[in-house]
Amino acid sequence: MIQKIRYGIIGCGSMGREHIENIRALDGAQVVALADPHAPSRQVAHALLSGAAVAPRLFERFEDLLDSNLCDAVVIATPNFTHADVMRLALPTKAHLLIEKPLCTTVADCLDLLQKAQGRSPLVWVAQEYRYMPPVAEMIRMAHAGAVGRLHQVAIREHREPFYPKVNDWNRFTANTGGTLVEKCCHYFNLMDFILQEKPVRVFASGAQRVNHLNERYDGLQPDILDSAYVIVEYGSGARAMLDLCMFAENSVDNEHVTVVGDEGKLESLIPSLTLRHGRREDWGTREIWGQPSGSGKGVAVRRVWDTNIRYAGQHFGASYIEHQKFAHAIRQGLPPEVSLEDGMRSVATGLAAHRSIATGLPVALSDVLPTGY
Repeated sequence: MIQKIRYGIIGCGSMGREHIENIRALDGAQVVALADPHAPSRQVAHALLSGAAVAPRLFERFEDLLDSNLCDAVVIATPNFTHADVMRLALPTKAHLLIEKPLCTTVADCLDLLQKAQGRSPLVWVAQEYRYMPPVAEMIRMAHAGAVGRLHQVAIREHREPFYPKVNDWNRFTANTGGTLVEKCCHYFNLMDFILQEKPVRVFASGAQRVNHLNERYDGLQPDILDSAYVIVEYGSGARAMLDLCMFAENSVDNEHVTVVGDEGKLESLIPSLTLRHGRREDWGTREIWGQPSGSGKGVAVRRVWDTNIRYAGQHFGASYIEHQKFAHAIRQGLPPEVSLEDGMRSVATGLAAHRSIATGLPVALSDVLPTGY
């Protein structure tokens, strides 16, 4: 029999409710507790579980959920600026933890959590689900299997709509989010590291707030989150990655485009069409390549990639469902997390380095953001 895992959800906003839907689709999983200080969010989340065999307990304070000892696993999906405080109280418990990205909004808080988690037996997993989107996951598998040779470049483009409304629009201010390149883009920086299997060493970025939220005011304050940026990330091997972000470009067919280029070929993953492209260079390494015009599509295999085992596609094309499957499997088998606290911290640090580069106009070394050894 499958070991039943009892889940608690801390934070019942849109992402918390996404986690509820994914957990409902899992075998051997049950949401038994919900916590959120915002009553409307708590009530909407509770309504999703109206048909559950056992009604979940509701808590206004997350501390009470943690003290209840009802949960084998706890998902933390609160606003970014609260993550550190919630985690400081969650880490001493016996619950397995899935903490939403970004891990924290400052490196100091991330380091503090890493120190407090040392020696902890229950699982701590940082939610970075983009690597599990079916065409992206297949692209990564092929890249790591050598399908395009030695990897040299990763390019990620996201052209999308502005940030969604949140409770009290907390995500309109860098002080709450850590900045757009932390809040939104830590997913991509983690993906770059995972694809290249390296740690970043230097970041150079250019970005600004050009269009979004300029006419909004909150207690007289104008939102300060940037809405567009280019970020270049350099790695020790000489490999490079680039992010092209625009959050006023919703008029796109495939708004997310991930490209991996090696010395033997190229892979491309496109979302939401779930398209994977793979092409190999002709006679690579034996002579100069002439006569084959770029952009012809000759020799490029194109296919749609989907995982028919996904029971709930949700907001992330099944990626969150797969992540939850892997999280539950790791709990049952006593396995380490696929995305560790250190991975989560590094993705935050890369985003913060990018913001510092924008502010100064200079490249920023990761060693100026993270202590030696990370």
